[in-house]
Formats: sequence, C-alpha cells, structure tokens
Amino acid sequence: MQIMKWKVVFVILLSIFLVIVFNKFDVLDAVLNQRKVGTAIDSLNGVKVYYNGKISNIEGRNTTKDGYNLGLKYQCVEFVKRYYYEYYHHKMPDSYGNAKDFFDVEVSDGEINEKRGLLQCKQLSNYKPQVGDLVILDGHKGNEYGHVAIVSKVSKNQIEIIQQNPGIAGKSREIFQLKSINDKWRIEHDRVLGWLRLRKS
Repeated sequence: MQIMKWKVVFVILLSIFLVIVFNKFDVLDAVLNQRKVGTAIDSLNGVKVYYNGKISNIEGRNTTKDGYNLGLKYQCVEFVKRYYYEYYHHKMPDSYGNAKDFFDVEVSDGEINEKRGLLQCKQLSNYKPQVGDLVILDGHKGNEYGHVAIVSKVSKNQIEIIQQNPGIAGKSREIFQLKSINDKWRIEHDRVLGWLRLRKS
C-alpha cells in the first residue's frame, strides 16, 4: 500500500515537471519563432534595430540608393551607419571596416577622426558622452571584430546604449556606468575604446 502511494506521488510529480518543462520550451520556441533574422526588435528615432541571431550571421551587404555602403546585414556596424545616414544624413568618408576600426588610436581626444568624419573622444575624455554618440568596443575572444552601439540615454552616472547584433540572447539596450574623474569622463567597461560624435557645424 505504501509503495502504491509513492508510485502515485512520483507520477504526479513527474507529470508536473514535464508540464513545466514543455511549457517553458513552448514559450521559448514561440519567442524564437517571432525573432527571425531581419525582424525589427527596437528602434531609435524611427530607425529600426533588426534581430541577427548569431553574432557571426551575415545576410548580405546593405547599400543606399546612391551607393553608400551601410555594412553587412544585420551586423552592429550596419545599424549605426544606417542610423547616422538616415537620421543625421552623415556619410563616413571611409565606409568600410570592422566595428573596432571606427576608433583611431592615432587621433587625440577631441580631434577629428577623418576616416569617420566625426569628433573622437577617448576614455578619460574632456567630453561627456551624449545621446547620439557612437560607443566603440574592442574585440575579444568571442568576437575579434569589436562592437559599436549608439548612446540612447545619458544620466549623471549612466548611459544607455542601443545596439544591433548582441547575439541570440543579447538585448538591444544595455546600461553602462559613467564615471567622472577630475572632470574627465570614463565609461566603466573594460572594452570601451572611446566614442565618436558629429562635429558642430
């Protein structure tokens, strides 16, 4: 009789476990099915961020009607260049290169990065990050090409970035801490090389 009770309890617990597991997989499957490559998942000022799945995925090259190279769909570079082209009407003089190549180590803080046609700021910069700046991150073991994103919000101690191609489980928005040291600004992230912004006309 005691054995029979344990069998019933075991079957009930196993049933509950299977329901929970399969329901979670169903939810996960539904999410993944809605997030197909090329699906819009976010936007900034009307310029869409598209889901890209794996970081290494490429869906061909995106160019404008006038032949300007926006980059490989739907990599991080493609979003930031498309945003600058559509929102600011800015074309980079050098329209090629990986994300980390947007930052020129030879250019001083506050000087013009001629390849990108933008003002360059280094870590511990005189210039506080502002909305619209491009944040450039160095490469790492999982992604040697680096990463680039756009500052979407700025507060006293934080910035929010919006990004394309953060990976399958990545989010389109992230928060980085911002630190002021002797009136100079640093984004608290080990891989941040610096930020770029439009020069004032």
